[in-house]
Amino acid sequence: MSSTPSNSATTLSSQNFTLPAPAKLNLMLHIVGRRDDGYHLLQTLFQFLDIADQLHFASAEFGTIDLITDLAGVATEDNLIMKAARMLEPFCKEKWGADFPGVAITLEKNLPMGGGIGGGSSDCATTLLGLNHFWQLGLSIDQLAAMGLRLGADVPVFVRGFSAWAEGVGEQLTPIEPKEQVYIVLTPQCHISTQEIFSHPELTRDTKIMKIARVLDQGGHNDCEPIAKALYPEVAEALDWLSQYGKAQMTGTGACVFAGFDTVETASQFFSKKPIGWRGFITQGKNISPLHIALTKLSTQQI
Repeated sequence: MSSTPSNSATTLSSQNFTLPAPAKLNLMLHIVGRRDDGYHLLQTLFQFLDIADQLHFASAEFGTIDLITDLAGVATEDNLIMKAARMLEPFCKEKWGADFPGVAITLEKNLPMGGGIGGGSSDCATTLLGLNHFWQLGLSIDQLAAMGLRLGADVPVFVRGFSAWAEGVGEQLTPIEPKEQVYIVLTPQCHISTQEIFSHPELTRDTKIMKIARVLDQGGHNDCEPIAKALYPEVAEALDWLSQYGKAQMTGTGACVFAGFDTVETASQFFSKKPIGWRGFITQGKNISPLHIALTKLSTQQI
C-alpha cells in the first residue's frame, strides 16, 4: 500500500471531536474466589455516572499519535490512552498505510485517580471507541472489548456501554437496569492502589456466590471496603459520615465512597452538610453510557 496520504485520509484527519469517559460505580463487589494465575473471581454490579473525563481527538501530522496531556507519575507510553492507541495502530496502518491520519489526543482530567470510579479504564475505552471512529476502522464492539480486556478488567464494561452484572475477572457481562439514583460521591484525598488491596492477606476471597435477582432485590457489599478502611482512615471517616444519611459504600478498591438518593434535592441537602474541606460531587446514575450516547450523536451528525 502506498504511504502517500489519500484524499479520503486528508478529509478524515480534519474531523475533530470530543467524547466523554464517564465514571462508574460498583454498586456491590463480592470476591468469590481466586484463579490459579492469581486473578480474583468477582461478582459486581456496574452503573455509569453522568460525570466524566473528556477526551478531545484532533487531526495531527500524518503517521503520528500524540498524547498531549501528561499525568503526574505516569510515562506517556504507560498511559492507558496511549496503550489503547498503540493497540489500534496496526489496524490503522493496514487501512491507511504508514502515513495514516495523525491524531492528537488531549485529556481533560475530571475524575480522581485511584478513586475506584474507573477513570483510567474509562479513558482507555473512550480511546478505543474514539479512534475506531476517527480512523473509520470498522472494528466491532466485541473486538474492541476483547482488546480492552487485555488492558484492564474494567475496560470491557465501558466499551460495551450498558450497566452490567459482571462475573469472572469482570469480563463476563450481563446487561441489567438498576435504579438510576442520584448519588453523593465523596472523594477522600488518598490514592489507593488496586494491587495493594487485592494482594492484602486479610482480604475476603470466599464470599458466597449470589444470583442477580437477589442482589437487585437485597443489594450487596464491597469485600474491599474493610481493608481500605483499615489502611486509609480518610475512607473510614467518609463512610461513617455519609452513613448518617443513607447506605454508604465504597466503590471498587476505593477511595471514593457513595450513597444513593431518590432526588437531587435530597442529595443536595445532605451534601451541603459535608465537613469543610471535603471534596465530592452529586451525580446521576446512568444505565446507558454517556460515551455511547455521544458516539451515536456524532455518527448521526456525519451521515
